[in-house]
Amino acid sequence: MTWGKKDKKETDSPENSEEVKIEPASGDFEVDSEEQGSATLADKLKTLRAELEKCKAEKQEYLIGWQRCKADSINSRKDAVLMAERSGNRSRDALIEDIIPALDSFDMAIASDAWAKMDSNWRIGMENVRSQLITALLNQGVTAYAEIGDAFDPTLHDAVQELNENSAPGSIAKVLRRGYKTAERIIRPAQVAIVAHKE
Repeated sequence: MTWGKKDKKETDSPENSEEVKIEPASGDFEVDSEEQGSATLADKLKTLRAELEKCKAEKQEYLIGWQRCKADSINSRKDAVLMAERSGNRSRDALIEDIIPALDSFDMAIASDAWAKMDSNWRIGMENVRSQLITALLNQGVTAYAEIGDAFDPTLHDAVQELNENSAPGSIAKVLRRGYKTAERIIRPAQVAIVAHKE
């Protein structure tokens, strides 16, 4: 054994080594006493609760904003559909109002005495054209109305004349101009002559 040099085994042994104290890096985990430890935990708990409440409030705010945006989107879509439908209905109604006078002309021609004197093939052809126009209107939900013998209805008919006939008073005696309607509204009221009420 050599004096002046310590044996490596002696210096490495735990008995001869100095005690090493490890301090925590940050003060968050330092607990000097029980009271300080419980106070620190209480502060942390309080902070976490405050952050949780803040997160809940933000979540609610974002949820309300999302619901409002969703409702706005649905309403915008409904408005767009309604506007398109109204625009389509206006175009359809304009076309219908252009077709109705042509049907009036057919009705006047058919009611005249000269109609019976026309060539039968020509009459059949014209009646087929009239039938096609009526079918086109039916496909758009438009129906013609007013027949002789129907009861007079002031919401559907314009009474322009009264006739003394042996029929039920207030019934339609003559159709002067047919009416046209859809399920929702009257496009044009019928002009009729009604049987006069006898005193």
